[in-house]
Amino acid sequence: MYPAEIVQPMKEELTDYGFTELLTPSDVDSQIGQTGTTLVMINSVCGCSAGSARPGVLMAVANASKKPDHLTTSFAGFDLDAIRKLREHLLPYPPSSPAIALFKDGQLVHFIERHQIEGRPAQMIAHNLIGAFDQYC
Repeated sequence: MYPAEIVQPMKEELTDYGFTELLTPSDVDSQIGQTGTTLVMINSVCGCSAGSARPGVLMAVANASKKPDHLTTSFAGFDLDAIRKLREHLLPYPPSSPAIALFKDGQLVHFIERHQIEGRPAQMIAHNLIGAFDQYC
């Protein structure tokens, strides 16, 4: 598990913009079970989180005309139980962090895995998400 002093600033990049943290398995189940759309940013300490995933998610939310009803995040390697539960909802996809998931009425409708984030600019991630928001939100 990563030390809190390392993780906290990375969490705040999202929570300062209105993302709610999913910290427990019950948080995950309760949130994903809600009606409407829920965006989940699986945050991590990896460089592609800082370089494109977090900035891309924030850019998408700021610039989309249609937005998810709920913005949430959980931190891989820190919010261990919540991430374990979240990954059950992401099957059949293998564990991936960072990653970005969009759920609609409890069903996974769009998922961006780490290999789709690595080496791509934040603008490309944002464009991908805005397209998903337009389709599902």
